[in-house]
Amino acid sequence: MTGQDSPTQRGVQRLRGLGRGQLFAIAAAMVGVVVILALSVIPAGGTGRHAQPAPAKNFTLVALGHPGQVSLRSLAGQPVIVNFFASWCGPCQRETPLLASFYRSTHGRVALIGIDVNDRASSALAFMRKSGVTYPVGTEPASESTVIAYGLPGLPATFFLDARHRIVKRVYGAVTRAELTSGAALINPRAK
Repeated sequence: MTGQDSPTQRGVQRLRGLGRGQLFAIAAAMVGVVVILALSVIPAGGTGRHAQPAPAKNFTLVALGHPGQVSLRSLAGQPVIVNFFASWCGPCQRETPLLASFYRSTHGRVALIGIDVNDRASSALAFMRKSGVTYPVGTEPASESTVIAYGLPGLPATFFLDARHRIVKRVYGAVTRAELTSGAALINPRAK
């Protein structure tokens, strides 16, 4: 070489001068970028053309607004739409009234469970009333097992489960009426 370091050598020298905490922060940021890139190539509309549907994680959550629980297991043998949302989430504020309207229009032919994530109960209840939600809603902090098991990249997120509670379609971000209709028909042909 001509006495000048290559860009790679200069980068390695800079990294050697960093402390452990700084190196950890850089490594964590790189992992985050990889996760975001991986999630961005997952088709939002489903699990892939030839992929086997993934089994959904069963859950039992505290019901929001009344005593009792909301459980996926209680709907065994039925197709279900599971929607994760929060009152403070902008896209959820547009999506939830659509979900509530869709649920009412199916007259029970499609089961729907809402999961309110990381929200104050009073805010969530006011939001549900304003949005016309009549389907069961459970609540859970963002760091708990159901949120983690479903691998949410953010809110809202909607999962379409067949009668064996396998995830056959997922939508990250606000779901549209067309996605609700096609997803419901996919999991329950009687939903048309």
